[in-house]
Amino acid sequence: MTRTDTPPPPSVADTRFPLAGLLALAATGFITLLTETMPAGMLPQMSHDLGVSESAAGQGITVFAIGAILAAVPLTRATIGWQRKHLLLFAISGFAVANTVTALSSNFSLTLAARFLGGIVGGLLWALLAGYARRMVSPHQRGKAMAIAMAGGTVALSVGVPAVAFLAKVVEWRFAFGIMTLASLALIVWVIAAVPNFPGQHSDARLPLASTFRLPGVAPILVVTLTFVFAHNILFTYIAPFLAPLDMTGDVDSVLLTFGLISLVSIWITGVLIDQHLRTLMILACAFLAAAALVLSVFSGIPVLVYVSAALWGLAFGGTSTLLQTAIADAAGAAGDVAQALLTTCWNIGIAAGGITGGIALSAVGTPALSWITVVLVTPALVIVIGARRHGFPRRALKNDTMPELGHPTTQVR
Repeated sequence: MTRTDTPPPPSVADTRFPLAGLLALAATGFITLLTETMPAGMLPQMSHDLGVSESAAGQGITVFAIGAILAAVPLTRATIGWQRKHLLLFAISGFAVANTVTALSSNFSLTLAARFLGGIVGGLLWALLAGYARRMVSPHQRGKAMAIAMAGGTVALSVGVPAVAFLAKVVEWRFAFGIMTLASLALIVWVIAAVPNFPGQHSDARLPLASTFRLPGVAPILVVTLTFVFAHNILFTYIAPFLAPLDMTGDVDSVLLTFGLISLVSIWITGVLIDQHLRTLMILACAFLAAAALVLSVFSGIPVLVYVSAALWGLAFGGTSTLLQTAIADAAGAAGDVAQALLTTCWNIGIAAGGITGGIALSAVGTPALSWITVVLVTPALVIVIGARRHGFPRRALKNDTMPELGHPTTQVR
């Protein structure tokens, strides 16, 4: 491994904006989040084929999240000295294995084990991507780089999950997981060709986990992440059963597509405004999610308002991942990799809690409770964002060029 304490002067090639490499990171995020959330678009088909209830099939998302929860922090700390590109390729290969097993398995326990493996590598990848993107560019380009690299996850929700829901109507659901295996293999080639390598962090520079958590602003960001994703995922995981009593079973893919297309608009808005208006965007995201869930709670019997709610929901969710990861990168500075792992852990705790709580609510009290629980959960997230005006979600975004990083963007391992 080559380490460079004093970065060399950037060459002309180094100063070019690395769009191809950032898009490869975005594709990695796409595969990560789509693999995690795919069952949401095909719960009826998976539950029928595997011989389990829809609530049980929904735990395929929960198990994936648990794998990420258990792995994100310890694996990030254990591999923090690895060359970044080698770690990235290793994790993507894990997705190829996990999706292949899921596609071929006819045993529910084996399917859950494959999902758990996917969660382990997913937690490692999601913690890796934000810091990787920031190191690929000059300080003044970090906001733009983050918006591009982190867009893949939202595109997965925006286009991928509705596409999967449609695909599940046409062909067997296993075919979709097989496509994800092929996509992972193609991504490995792309990463080898387009993504630069960087050294890992020096062992004596690693900030302890407890110290990272105590950095000003980190804790409120983590709590907002947990509550926002928890609120979102209760409804998102069980959107198909939620729509069934409304005689909209055949509209799952179109409702998700509405959510997705507006999410893409949200990504674009976030990329344009994040450097100066991160706080305002996060407040609006929480408010829009609360409004969407409230409309679904009160007016769910009116199909057009279901689509209005899906649009509000997409506007709320599209840029949230980029907002939260940028906020914690700014707050944590040199402890960014560990902080991102903590954020990934909270994100997946929210997903797991949503899957478990939503499944219990679905079985115990029925679908109307899902949207009301979402309203209750997102309210404290909104209150915390508003209150964290000095640290976490400051009134003005911190300037990217003042933040300490783990390495200069041109410090690459050739």
